[in-house]
Amino acid sequence: MKKVFLSIGLIAGISCAAQAQGVKFGVKAGASLTDLTNGDGNAYKFGFNGGVLANFGFNDMISIQPEVLYSMKGTKNKDNSDNRINMNYIDVPVLVKVATGATGLFFEAGPQVGFLASAKYKVSGADFDVKDAFKSVDFGYAAGLGFQVASGPMVGLRYNGGFTNVGKDATVNGVKIESGNVKNSAFQLYVGYTFGGK
Repeated sequence: MKKVFLSIGLIAGISCAAQAQGVKFGVKAGASLTDLTNGDGNAYKFGFNGGVLANFGFNDMISIQPEVLYSMKGTKNKDNSDNRINMNYIDVPVLVKVATGATGLFFEAGPQVGFLASAKYKVSGADFDVKDAFKSVDFGYAAGLGFQVASGPMVGLRYNGGFTNVGKDATVNGVKIESGNVKNSAFQLYVGYTFGGK
C-alpha cells in the first residue's frame, strides 16, 4: 500500500512540475534507413521508428528531451535484398534541443542507449534467431534538426550512430560466428506532436 501512495505522490509531483516548469509530452513516428557499418556487401534497409517523449524547457531556446523509442535496425545484402538482418531496439536518447526562435527551426543532439529486443537473419525466405550474435546494449549518439510550430506538430531528420561494436563471437544454430567491428547506423525521418507546457 505504501508503494501505491508513493507512486500516486510521484505522479502528482510530476504533474505539478509539468505545470510549473512548462514540461511537454509527445509522440512521434517515422521511417528509417539503417545499416551495420564495416560490413562487407551491406546496404541500407528500410525500417520504422516511433515512441514517446518528454521535453523539459529551461527557457524559450534550450530544453532537454528524453525519449523512449521502438527502432527497427539492421542491414541487407546489397546483391540480394531478400537476405537481411532485422534488429529491433528500444532506444533511449537524451537530447539537448536548441530552438532558433520564431522560425520554428530546431537542432538536437545527445547520447543514446539502445536495448536489443530481437535479431533475426532472413535468408531464402526463412528466419533464424541470431540475437546471441549481438550485444544486448548499444551506446551511441543522435543528432539532427527539424521544424516545429507552436501548436505542437513537428517534423525532423535525425542520424543515429553507434559507439559500440555490437557484434560478438557466438555459436548460432551450430554455426560459429566471429564478431567483426560492426556498429549501428541509422537515418530517421519522423513526424510528431507535443502537448502541455506553458
